[in-house]
Order: sequence, then C-alpha cells, then structure tokens
Amino acid sequence: MQLDLWLNSATQRLVEAGVEAARFEAECLLEHQLKRGRAYFYTYPETQLTPTQLDQLASDLTRRCQGEPLAWVLGEWSFWGMALAVSPATLIPRADTEALVEQVLALDLPAKAQVIDLGTGTGALALALKKERPAWQVQAVDLIPEAVELARRNALAHQLAVSITVSDWWQAVPAGVFDLIVSNPPYIRADDPHLEQGDLRYEPHTALVAAQQGLAAYQQILAACDQRLAPQGWLVVEHGYDQAEAVHALFVQAGLVQVRSERDWAGQWRITLGQRAG
Repeated sequence: MQLDLWLNSATQRLVEAGVEAARFEAECLLEHQLKRGRAYFYTYPETQLTPTQLDQLASDLTRRCQGEPLAWVLGEWSFWGMALAVSPATLIPRADTEALVEQVLALDLPAKAQVIDLGTGTGALALALKKERPAWQVQAVDLIPEAVELARRNALAHQLAVSITVSDWWQAVPAGVFDLIVSNPPYIRADDPHLEQGDLRYEPHTALVAAQQGLAAYQQILAACDQRLAPQGWLVVEHGYDQAEAVHALFVQAGLVQVRSERDWAGQWRITLGQRAG
C-alpha cells in the first residue's frame, strides 16, 4: 500500500473511533514507524509500505482506535524538547507542565541550587530543569518503583545526572534543605468525572487522585517546608485549573511569602509558587 493511501485510511478509522486530532495522530503513528518527519510523507506520498511496516501500523492503529493513549502506543512522548519513555506506571507528560519549567527558570536561584522534584513520574520536571541548569544539583523521588526505573532510563537516555530514588514524599529523602522544591502531584478529586474521559481512563489513579478534595499532596509537601525549604527557597507546584485559590491559601497558611499563581499555556490557572522568608 502507498504511504498516502494508508494515511488517508488511518485518518478515517481514527475519525470513526472518535479521535479528535485524527490526521495528526495518523501522522504520528507513521512517523514513529518510518522514523521520518512529516515532510517526507508529502514529498514522497507514493512510497510503498512493506508488509512488516503495514502489520505494525495495523497493530498500533487498532490499539489507538480502542482508546489506548497515543503516547503508550508510541512508547514515548515529548516534553521540553526531550523524547521521554512512558509506561502505564505513571502519567504521560503534559505540555501544560512546561509552563511550570518556565516559571522556575525565571526565579533568582543559586548557581548551584539544591533541587528536588517530588513525585517525578517519567522524570519530566527534574530532567528539564537539569537540562537547562546543568550546575544545579537535582534529586527526584517517586512512590512507585516502576516509575523510578522509568525516570532513571530517561535520565540515562538524555545523559542528565539526576539522582532518582523511591520515596513516599519526604519519607526516604536524606536530611537537608533545598533551594527549590517542585512537584506535579496527584490533585484530582476522586469523584471528578474527567477520570472517565480520554487518557485519564488508562493512567494510574495513584498519580491522579488525592484525598481532601485533591489537596492532600500539597498538605504533605507543605508540612515539611519548615525543615526542607532553605531560607529564600521556592516551592513551585502544578494544580488543577480550579484549585489556585485553595492552593494559594495553603501556601500562605504554611508561612510562605510572595505567593502567586500563574496560568499555563492554555490560559488556565495551573501553577502556584511561594518563597520561604529569608
């Protein structure tokens, strides 16, 4: 089958399966299989796909039409210009989270800042920060051993020296203070209807759902800030689009100053940050 004919057929199947960005996703599947950019598809549309390629594409297309997240079908997803391996052990990195990286990079932090990423998942935040600030000493932790192994693989693949270990929040983190604490923790309420929609149906609820109306993780992180956040150090977190006011209040109650919330790239209030007084 010709490349352009497969692309048209795959797009139609994805449309029928209810995939919104059907053409884009068909191109992603083809790009992953051929290891060529999209420009190739339109420059050489008459290219004949081999039987092996067609078999693999058929398998990938079926998985996606059945609702499996595109990132899992591809085995990787892009974050901050890095292709990160993904798996059912943790969340798929979201573009919205890149706004948190931008906020952190704009802060006035020491040249050799001590940094920790709590609940690292794929390692996305920790690796993006280490990529942009090689002199920073970056640690990352996650409760799920499979997520830690995945993050370590990503760190190795991108040759980024980040220490990644298993820990239930602060439980296994050695004594010491940090100039920067970042986290994209679970923050969805257990009764949130979004859990039954899209990719959230497949991703692990341990990485999505939190008690106390989605605020439990923030309470645990903030409870240790007196001991873990250095004077003039910053805490920066991601939260739900409707949680900025509640998270802001928790930051203030914990004694942080210069507390503010920022929007993500879609215009939603997604990030809150605060500083420990000097």
